[in-house]
Amino acid sequence: MLTDFLKGIVGPNGWTTDDVELEPHLTEWRDTWRGKTLMMVSPDCAEQVSAVVKACRETNTAIVPQGGNTGLCGGAIPDSSGEQVLLSLSRMNRIRTLEPLNHSIVVEAGCTLAAIQDASAAADRFFPLSLAAEGSCQIGGNLSTNAGGINVLRYGTARSQALGLEVVLADGSIWDGLRTLRKDTAGYDLKQIFIGSEGTLGIITAASLRLYPSIKNSRTALVSIDSPNRAVKLLSELRKELSDQIQAFELIPDRAIRYVARHIPGCRIPVEPTSPWYVLLESVNSFDDELFERLLMNCLESGLITDAVVAKSDSESEDLWRIRHAISEAQKKEGASLKHDVSVPVGAVGEFIQAAENAVTGYLPGIRMVAFGHVGDGNIHFNLSQPKDDDSVAFLARRQEIATVVYDVVATFGGSISAEHGVGQAKKDDLRKYKSETELTLMKTLKNALDPENLLNPGKVI
Repeated sequence: MLTDFLKGIVGPNGWTTDDVELEPHLTEWRDTWRGKTLMMVSPDCAEQVSAVVKACRETNTAIVPQGGNTGLCGGAIPDSSGEQVLLSLSRMNRIRTLEPLNHSIVVEAGCTLAAIQDASAAADRFFPLSLAAEGSCQIGGNLSTNAGGINVLRYGTARSQALGLEVVLADGSIWDGLRTLRKDTAGYDLKQIFIGSEGTLGIITAASLRLYPSIKNSRTALVSIDSPNRAVKLLSELRKELSDQIQAFELIPDRAIRYVARHIPGCRIPVEPTSPWYVLLESVNSFDDELFERLLMNCLESGLITDAVVAKSDSESEDLWRIRHAISEAQKKEGASLKHDVSVPVGAVGEFIQAAENAVTGYLPGIRMVAFGHVGDGNIHFNLSQPKDDDSVAFLARRQEIATVVYDVVATFGGSISAEHGVGQAKKDDLRKYKSETELTLMKTLKNALDPENLLNPGKVI
């Protein structure tokens, strides 16, 4: 019997069929998708993952890999059949090596993002991937969805941080690509196949990652601004003088500020939410301590911004960032919401937000837009709260209709319907509409070549 065989592979601490233990693994944060599982196994090494995959292959049993389960697209949730095996990477949480002189770290897939950041900091190095869920999300999931976060402007997405991978393939073989080289042109760059594939082509079990020198002279400010178009102009002006010293540049609407002030206890709001928009920005490694303030003052005098609060300490900076990271939690308390993680060209961010707001409010009057995100890379979280006093069930039932309204606008700007959260179950059907036949054929060809029996995370992406 498969379950008995799997128990023998992972040992007594590596499996569960207990309903209480399984509950948080069978639904995602918003409780949009729910599934069932034959059992959850938690291997503690790549060899055990390999053995699990081989056993499941022999019985034609599908496997759903899961990391921290912080995704929003249902990509790590099994289906409702109860016949799929849920494979948790959480026990594989060791940091294997850290080489300060090579600016690299090798970690297992179950390491949380915060643990990697802390280990890097202890060696006087910096790992730049940073997300609101960094205390619980795991690097395997971050790489599998090509996560972005707040520092993409300066460092790029998760893909840019990966030097190499260790991956268990659909036949159970282990590809050891854990190199820490910066340059390697010997054939295809195989790691890129698995990054962003959401566990449908292979199961990432470890990664070698790029580190950077530790951050010096970090300066954080929350500025008031009239419109997203002004935010794009502000970014351009600051980059003329600060170049890649601009590490983060986050657009926040006043509605989000009010949600946070209303629902998140202890979150200090240093401004009255009277401006329609705000930008939370961070500059690092400046050799001129006064340059940041001078540039903001110039922008204030020119009318590009209307006000600015500059953090005077690390604790004040943390308070400002807490506002940004608390937006999703605060919005959840305002009733049902629909999330649209999209991207458009940076220069079109302002026009897109206006066009998309016009489209959704025209479709459903009273809907409340909460558009925020990473202006520097064109990634906007175009979130929508239900109309006040509306029925949440009825609102959520219109999920696909409203998504189509948003995605149609995204398409007119040459954008993407998924910028950093992946496709999962949520956007699988949309992908067929907004990707070309050639792109879809290439994706299917890869899937058929690497997982011909469709046992790795079936029903996701394609």
